[in-house]
Amino acid sequence: MRMPGAGDRDTQNFVAAEDASRLIEQATAALDSAVGVEWYQHHGSEVDRAARNLCLLRRARAGERASPQQGDEAVRRALDLVSTPALVWIASRAISYMDESGFPEAVEPWLPVDERE
Repeated sequence: MRMPGAGDRDTQNFVAAEDASRLIEQATAALDSAVGVEWYQHHGSEVDRAARNLCLLRRARAGERASPQQGDEAVRRALDLVSTPALVWIASRAISYMDESGFPEAVEPWLPVDERE
């Protein structure tokens, strides 16, 4: 997807670059301390903070580089810096959120008929 005005942007946006650097540090620290943190009873916990920071990192890097793929790559790089238990924990949180937000039903029309419930 082409981002509106992407060709007109100065991709040396230092504010977005500073945000992305700060968010990588914040996200990885929050991820490592989020392992085992319950998210159903305590909203705004370390696991929610980590997920939020990863989303903001994605936005900052995508804005800086004028490409959503670059935002995705920044998140992958951040996730590569954390422990396996932290990675599993945040993936579990993401799947919980996707399920509760209706993702399975949203993608069902695109799946082959034999894969639908």
